[in-house]
Amino acid sequence: MRAAHGLILAALLVLAGCSGVPGTGTDAPGATVADTATDGEAAEATADTDDGSNGTGTRTGTDESADPDDGSTTPADPATDRIGWEDGYWANESLSVTNGDGLNESELDAVVARSMARVEVIRDREFRESVPVEIISRAEFRSESRPDLTPSLRTFDNAKFEALFFVGEDRSSIRVQRANQGENVLGYFDPRNDTIKLIAESGQPQLRDERTLGHELVHAMQDQYHNLSAITGETRDENNAQSSLIEGEARTVGLEYRGRCGGEWDCVSAPGSQPSLSDIHTGIYLLNFFPYADGPGLISHLREQGGWDAVDAAFGDPPESAEQAIYPNKYTPPRDSPDQVSLNDTATDGWTRVRPESPVGGIDRADYGRLGQSGLSAMFAYTVLDGTADALLPPRSVTSPDPSDPLNYDFTVTDGWAGDRLHVYENAEAGTNETAYVWRLGWDSATHAREFADGYRELLAYNGATPADGRETVWTIPQNDTFGDAFRVTREDDTVTIVNAPTVGELNAVHGS
Repeated sequence: MRAAHGLILAALLVLAGCSGVPGTGTDAPGATVADTATDGEAAEATADTDDGSNGTGTRTGTDESADPDDGSTTPADPATDRIGWEDGYWANESLSVTNGDGLNESELDAVVARSMARVEVIRDREFRESVPVEIISRAEFRSESRPDLTPSLRTFDNAKFEALFFVGEDRSSIRVQRANQGENVLGYFDPRNDTIKLIAESGQPQLRDERTLGHELVHAMQDQYHNLSAITGETRDENNAQSSLIEGEARTVGLEYRGRCGGEWDCVSAPGSQPSLSDIHTGIYLLNFFPYADGPGLISHLREQGGWDAVDAAFGDPPESAEQAIYPNKYTPPRDSPDQVSLNDTATDGWTRVRPESPVGGIDRADYGRLGQSGLSAMFAYTVLDGTADALLPPRSVTSPDPSDPLNYDFTVTDGWAGDRLHVYENAEAGTNETAYVWRLGWDSATHAREFADGYRELLAYNGATPADGRETVWTIPQNDTFGDAFRVTREDDTVTIVNAPTVGELNAVHGS
């Protein structure tokens, strides 16, 4: 297990900084998995550092005969705006800036203008307007105000992350998610005010990695052409699907940006340590990293179909499920849309349905959960990362040598997902704030459903559950455990239903057999 653990942790150290920036800590929709921000690019810093001495943010030379795309000496300014030139700077210009002691205002303006020009070259599209960029400290980022969450939304979110075996009953899922994003985010774009904020670790307004700026500028360009605030999903699965398009495009551009740094382009960066994974919940990290892992593959598929025009068209009709990003052929016609899983409420004995209400000013969300194939895959892959027992997946099946798709979400146990629906319940009469849930999952075939049911029972055993009946239908985890509850797992043809309650005796009250 230790070798497997080290393998995955080494991969995550390279990727740290890419996970989500949930504005609420929930599945509220937005430009990524959040309702307020898109998240930062990976923490890899290029070795080349543009650290001149005069601190003016000015260019170092001009040549009217040069081509801005070929890395040669900088040409003169064009008569009118064009791709590869922005606010007085060409994409291939060398700047004289002092990043080591922090960028002053003019230096930052120059770096931003040049980075915009570089994004234009890679994306082959003009920015429609300038983009404000701020550099803030991590302390400032952690202290930024977040929307007040409704009690029902907190209750629902706690139960959902408990269902994934990520966060037990002894902790708040919102706090765990916010702690995650507070430690490893390098920057984000906020479509509410069209502003990019970059995180500096040193207390000085340093630019950690120019590629982070480039990544967030792609989001700003997306917003100028597609209005990211209008792309909203109602569930975790739908948000991960939409984010695979949004983050997939940004990561695709970012990977090419990185490839040009140190060769064709001089790029600004600063030395810095990687985020400590001891401070990161790796299960939630896996859940949030999905758009970055499988998004570039979706973009590649679309470009093969019709170039960047096909990517632009996708923003008008984004993916409906994470499955469509895992298998892009299920997104393009003939599209394989997720099933609308039917689940009736039959709760009795004081158990009532929790219907999460969005915070004031927030975006409406569904009153049920749909975690999708990316959520299920993260649930099983987490057993490779938590280091508590033998993993349920081969460690090398979780990672990939492909830098554009470093983590996998396609496993036998989750393949064939057709849809899922999670209902959360609470019992106010008991006076103990107990919660329960019913999770129904549809599959493409009875075989796929059987594989998942068998895998889920293994997951129960992994988390300390033992069968309470001879058929392995009802399982219990001791009450003194953070996940201590009763579980009923049944399969009918291509459908699996999981019922959770505090005790075996309450399973039928939550959902009749």
